[in-house]
Amino acid sequence: MKKITTKSAFKRLLKPLILGVLLIGLASCAEKINKEKSSDTQNEKVSGEIFKSDIDLKGKTIGYCTPTLNAPYYQALLQSIKATTEKNGMTFLSADGQDDINKQIAAVEDLITKGVDALLLNPKDPEALVGVTKMAKKAGVPVFIIDSSINPSAEYITTIQSNNLANGALAGEWLAKKYGKNDMNIALLSGNAGNPVGRTRKQGLLQGITEEQLRSLGYINLNVKTQAYTDWSYAGGLKAMEDILVAFPEVNVVITESDVCVLGAITAIKQAGKTDDILIVAAADGQKEAIKYIMDTDFYGCTAMNSPVQIGINAVKYAVEYMNGKRDFSKTSFTEPLLITKENAAKYYNPKAIF
Repeated sequence: MKKITTKSAFKRLLKPLILGVLLIGLASCAEKINKEKSSDTQNEKVSGEIFKSDIDLKGKTIGYCTPTLNAPYYQALLQSIKATTEKNGMTFLSADGQDDINKQIAAVEDLITKGVDALLLNPKDPEALVGVTKMAKKAGVPVFIIDSSINPSAEYITTIQSNNLANGALAGEWLAKKYGKNDMNIALLSGNAGNPVGRTRKQGLLQGITEEQLRSLGYINLNVKTQAYTDWSYAGGLKAMEDILVAFPEVNVVITESDVCVLGAITAIKQAGKTDDILIVAAADGQKEAIKYIMDTDFYGCTAMNSPVQIGINAVKYAVEYMNGKRDFSKTSFTEPLLITKENAAKYYNPKAIF
């Protein structure tokens, strides 16, 4: 985890604003390719959807490469793609990058070599995976980027993800309304430096706060004390929050790019006896643990929906449409933005969900 930054570092952050589980357990990356049977009981939780097709899909294969399977979100996303692919009569191939860029590159190359008809790619790094998208195009394999983003120089049909900017703005607006004229001493918990999705969510949060303050107050009262990186992990969030509570005891608001960044932080907040003093607001993802906190407590204010199930369904849908001849895709395809608060949390809480 990177060291906590200071206010001066945060000024640079504001510049762009002012504008069960499937695990693949083979030894090597190439061996991470796993052909799944449609009878797998994992599909009982995610049934998928059937899409209209003018061609016979039974001989088609969809390949998916995940950056990792070390978090419930990635597991739920893979399960959704698998279930939807198989429900439409196609073969599903999966590959796990094992949280390693080189292994993910090799895994994608292996999928291309195996002759998939469409490649769904969740890139660990927006730059490093550009080359394999060009390799896929030469092989005649359309690439669909899902959940994350990739450098625009890559060869891909569309990016399927939640509307991270809009979701972040909804969360930021909610926070500004909640605090009104009261001072917010904010700590920002981020995933990792340079991540394009995290950056967009962060911009959405800050945009939502400032625009609502301008609308309702006529001025901006934004005081971000520090930013810390969590590496999108429980342990990272715990360590970051422990450091923040020592260095900035006046913090009374924690905003974050993802529920996963702050779930560990909650442990530190509880241990410090500050659950009555700190309010948490997340730009994503609608993880079940976060929704439960929103339902049962007052310190977790809201999160926004980044549904791995819906993203998986949409990704397969667009792949089927491409196979049927559609070519006029927007470069980015969003799911609908949605804010989850105490008022609607019960509607979206599923204790049996993977994520």
